[in-house]
Amino acid sequence: MSFGDVATKQGGGGAQQNEGGLGPLSDRLSLGVAARLSRYLQVLTQARKMGKETISSQELSEYTHVNSTQIRRDLSGFGKFGKRGVGYNVDSLVSQIRKILRTSGQHNIALFGAGHLGKAIASSDIFADHGFRVVAIFDQDESKIGQKVGPATVRHPDELKAVVEEEDIVVGVLAVPTAAAQGLADQLVEAGVKIIFNYSEALLQVPPEVTVHTSSPAVDLLYALYFYLT
Repeated sequence: MSFGDVATKQGGGGAQQNEGGLGPLSDRLSLGVAARLSRYLQVLTQARKMGKETISSQELSEYTHVNSTQIRRDLSGFGKFGKRGVGYNVDSLVSQIRKILRTSGQHNIALFGAGHLGKAIASSDIFADHGFRVVAIFDQDESKIGQKVGPATVRHPDELKAVVEEEDIVVGVLAVPTAAAQGLADQLVEAGVKIIFNYSEALLQVPPEVTVHTSSPAVDLLYALYFYLT
């Protein structure tokens, strides 16, 4: 099942939502709304790190390539956050969007792959900025097991199931070669992990209750190229 398949399901008994307007907080967001709010949150988080206290919908539009009218419509669906002529308070909006996306609090991650990409992920703030914490790193290379990478020590994948239970891991991140990805995804599913973030090019096959999101630099470049050419 893809990210889109899960994100567009509606909560039991809740009112249906459309793309233009956001329903009550109890409803599940549509894929488009969730994607846009996530982009707003990424920009706001970076703006806060840079010391910005307020940001306008036009500034958000320039960084996200989402029309400023759409941004105001998205945010107004959950309440009145900004002030005309002043913009949005960055700290407040970060907090509110995290609540809307239900990502408040701490969420633990298991990372597969202690190579160059895995080390870069484990040592950066890319996940920590949004409440995700890499608590376990796995690699099949015996020479890497026991090494310290970022905040965690590299373990063998055979320990996965026990670590998932001990650390309450909710997300598995695959920073591994394409050929290894499906087997590791199978292990994550067997261990009870319901969300897999895939950095490989593998088209992962997982049960319907498991969400897979694949991140591809090539896709991001194609997206950027579209805006350059149009």
